[in-house]
Parts: sequence; C-alpha cells; structure tokens
Amino acid sequence: MRERIIELAKANGADIVGFAPSSRFEKDNPIFKIMPDTKTVIGLAFRVLRGIYRGIEEGSTYYQYTTMAVENMEETVMPMAQLKVAMMIEEEGYIALPQRRHQQIMAEENSTNPEVAYDAVYRGRTAETQMDFLDTAIKCGLGEKGFHNTLLTDEFGPMVRYCFILTDAELEESDIVEPHLCDKCGKCKDACPGKAIDNDGNVDAWQCAVYYNGANGTKNPFMSPEAFADFDNRIEIIAGEAKVTPETARKILDNIYFYPPAQHAYQCSICGRACDVACYIHLEEKGVLTKKFKTPFRKREEWSFDVDSFR
Repeated sequence: MRERIIELAKANGADIVGFAPSSRFEKDNPIFKIMPDTKTVIGLAFRVLRGIYRGIEEGSTYYQYTTMAVENMEETVMPMAQLKVAMMIEEEGYIALPQRRHQQIMAEENSTNPEVAYDAVYRGRTAETQMDFLDTAIKCGLGEKGFHNTLLTDEFGPMVRYCFILTDAELEESDIVEPHLCDKCGKCKDACPGKAIDNDGNVDAWQCAVYYNGANGTKNPFMSPEAFADFDNRIEIIAGEAKVTPETARKILDNIYFYPPAQHAYQCSICGRACDVACYIHLEEKGVLTKKFKTPFRKREEWSFDVDSFR
C-alpha cells in the first residue's frame, strides 16, 4: 500500500512523499489530539513552479505568485491530492485524516501570518490542535530546516508547499533527511526587504507581513510617491529600515493597498518571498539541487528603485 500511496500522490501533483511513524512524535504532539490512533503521518510536498517567481523577479507581474503558488496550491491542488490518497487508504479499511494548513488559525497570541490579512487570523481553543507543519515535514523526511525556518528539499530548495495525512495504517517509515543543504550563508536574511530575519534566523512575523505586502518602495512598482504620507517615519518604512511593533505593523498594513488580494483572503505578495528566492539562487549556484534547469534563475542584475524618489 505504501508504494500505491506514493504512485497515487505523485499522479495527483505531489513531488515528494514521506512517511513518519507516530513514535517520532512526543506524546503531547497535536497529532494525537487530532487523531489519537495515529500510527503514520504521510507528508506530501509540492513544487512551486520556478517560473511563477519570474514575474516578481522581473518586476512585471505579481498576481501569479499569490494566485498560483499560494491560493491554488493550498485550496485546490494539495487538497485534491490529499483526498485522493485518503480515499484510497479508507478503501483498504483504514482511517485517513487530511491535514492542510488553515492559514487563518494561529496558536501564537500576538503574531500573524503574512499570507493572510492580520484581522482575519483566529486565535482560540481551535489553535491548540494546529500541527507544527515544519517539524512534521522534517519528521516525514520531506527535507531539512533552512536558516530562515523554511523547508529545504533536494529537488526544489525552498520552493515547495506541503501538507499531511494522519492514518491508523502502519506504513514503512522514510529516513529523516540529514541536514546538508543549508550552510547558514545568511543570504535569505540579507534579501528580506524589511529586515524581518535576525542573525539567528528567527523571523519576526509582523515585520515580515508589512514587507511581504509591499511596504518597501524600492521593490514595489505600484507604490505612489505619496505613500504613507501620514507617517512621521515614512521614508524609513519605504526604505525597509523601520522596526515595527504589532501595533505599528497593523497601522502600516491598514494603509497598504498596492495590489488586490486573492479570492480566499490571501494577501498579495509584493516581495515574492525574497528570502526563498535568495536561498534558491544560492543553492542553485552551489550546484546542490537535483532538479536542474537550462538557465540560471537570476539572469541579470537585481532591480530596485531609488528611495529618494519618495522624498
């Protein structure tokens, strides 16, 4: 059945499939609150097309990343693959419970998810049963943890999204990936347009949200010269040098409307996950990714606008 799961998952869009026995998880892990009889966690990772990042790389088109790399992956492609595999498992008489990331539920009290509107985030008892997706992906053998708290895979680097299925079927486990990709070069940190990643790789979610949404005018072709006119530190914000608090981040986000959000409340990414792109470019230049392309991702000098045009 394990091989049939892999074959079916890949036929429905998954690129990497991994299996973690329940013994890899602590007894208080949320998976046992969600499904106490869990014996195996199945991880499914899906590539985000390299070409989808090109519009933001070139400064030409931005909606493709949000609609195709985030919204359609999370709302259509990944759930369909989960359901197909789960149905097959239940045809064999076992229980299968798909687990996809609910983007609007968080366990953290005063944090946010940059991919959705901050005022759409729900915090409450339901958040207690949210899985740690990155930790679970690593335990399933999908990849390793990168410096900026993202999943790195041998094939696609950080350009993946992933989900899981809990089942009471006992399936042969996958090996946990021995870390070998991330060399802690810090290029992800340096690429962030809002300096949201600290020297230890921790990501400030509010800082990230502000600049994911396009507060840095040097990397935003849609920002008007009068942006943030009511802010005393508007040039600091536009230059990516403002250090935000949750309160100031909310105020800045309330004044951001550079591009319409997607249908399912996903915020449009103006930064285009600059951290992931920089990481990918570094791994590609090192030659460590197994998926090869005929041309390098970054083909010309990175573009930016002069902050003085906003003064």
